[in-house]
Amino acid sequence: MKNRVLILDFGSQYTKLIARRVRELKVYCEIFPFNEDFQKIRDFRPGAVILSGGPSSVYEKKSPKVDKEILQLGVPVLGICYGLQLIANLSNMKVEGAASREYGLSRLEIIEGSSSRLLRDIIQHSRVWMSHGDKITQFPEDFNVTGRTENSEIAVIESDKRRVYGVQFHPEVVHTEEGKKLLSNFLFDIAGLSPDWNMENFIKSAIDRIRREVGTEKVILGLSGGVDSTVLAMLLREAIGDQLIPVFVDTGLLRKNEFVDLMEKFTKQLHLNVVGIEAGPVFLEKLRHVRSPERKRKIIGATFIDTFSGVEDKVGKVNYFAQGTLYPDVIESVSVNGPAAKIKSHHNVGGLPEKMNWKLVEPFRELFKDEVREIGRELGLDPEFVGRHPFPGPGLAVRILGAVSAKKIRILQEADAIMVEELHRFNIYDDVWQAFTVLLPVKSVGVMGDLRTYENVAVVRIVESIDGMTADWYPAPNEFLKRVANRIVNEVKGINRVAYDITSKPPGTIEWE
Repeated sequence: MKNRVLILDFGSQYTKLIARRVRELKVYCEIFPFNEDFQKIRDFRPGAVILSGGPSSVYEKKSPKVDKEILQLGVPVLGICYGLQLIANLSNMKVEGAASREYGLSRLEIIEGSSSRLLRDIIQHSRVWMSHGDKITQFPEDFNVTGRTENSEIAVIESDKRRVYGVQFHPEVVHTEEGKKLLSNFLFDIAGLSPDWNMENFIKSAIDRIRREVGTEKVILGLSGGVDSTVLAMLLREAIGDQLIPVFVDTGLLRKNEFVDLMEKFTKQLHLNVVGIEAGPVFLEKLRHVRSPERKRKIIGATFIDTFSGVEDKVGKVNYFAQGTLYPDVIESVSVNGPAAKIKSHHNVGGLPEKMNWKLVEPFRELFKDEVREIGRELGLDPEFVGRHPFPGPGLAVRILGAVSAKKIRILQEADAIMVEELHRFNIYDDVWQAFTVLLPVKSVGVMGDLRTYENVAVVRIVESIDGMTADWYPAPNEFLKRVANRIVNEVKGINRVAYDITSKPPGTIEWE
């Protein structure tokens, strides 16, 4: 068995948070759908398994299940919420609907004399986050109940003999006071794993893997100017030197003046030999009259590949294409039967054509953005690049709701530039995860001087987050919002109303499309 954790996803909105907490404890992990081929699970050779929560009831006919062999891999298994009930179901315990559902905060009582390994050093009556409507009513003798809450007599079960453990609450969410300690107990005290997952080790292994994979061949890198592709450019340069061909495409969907500004920084600051391609008219023509965000992403992904293919006319045949795909991109772009419903196609995952002539090089495919930022710092990348806000691969096309046009792009570029300028003026930019402006296909009546206007509505979106998987809206200062709104309405012809988005993720997403 290897020093890593397998997380099986049964549809919980918190599954990605389990992965985050495990990574924060410096243990590598991956999320698999519950219906993954079992041979692939064996081949992964986890040192521990975590079964996520989920919205189903285990006694329902169509509820997501997994082979009971998952409990016989010879490694510790932790079930969370639905995962606990699934363990009960697989172990011939009885699970039934509770008299009353339990959602929100509760207090965990550690049962005196239970000698719990999972709850070791956890304070009595700590806060836990509940979200369930079922309960276990029978369990075998070799399981001990070590924790309970006011409404759940069986909130924690443990079997050292079977190496199987379960909790009714969610230790991965911040609302659970001692959740990280509980996961630490499971990973280190029970499973005996080591906290060896760090970016310095990742860089060394990634460089070796890239060199083995591509040999002496050239690699085209899709360089967007964002954190992920810029850090990847630095990593690839370390690994393969002049074999790297970074390509930066002006899609016409970038921020104001971004193509010119970034080309200068790539060449003068980072000393990258970048191939710059101005292809705005091509992308705009392909997007004409397209309103569906999924179609936009697919079209842009295919057009990117067509544009990159033209580079081969200058540099010769290339067999490898690199891009800064991240783990959230993969998770949100892959749909399985029930859990982890597909949210959207990312241009560098679901937006790519099914058939390409290149082999993909995606060293960051298992990483979260904050981990990529750490790699950037390890590689000595300027904080200006490391701290850049995320920007979608399809660019402003997915921040202009409805059909895209040159006029709308210009309007949004101007409005967004004002908002970013004010973020820096108020010293907010580095304190938030992401900030941007959205142009709605909605017009409203306004008054400017003695004239009535009928122009577009813009929405400002600013969020706080750690990894982009969940996010809270940022309570921006009134003076900031007032100045941004006044400047946009007064300086950008085509917008006469500005709104502020106060939706968290979930239930919303960060981007509007």
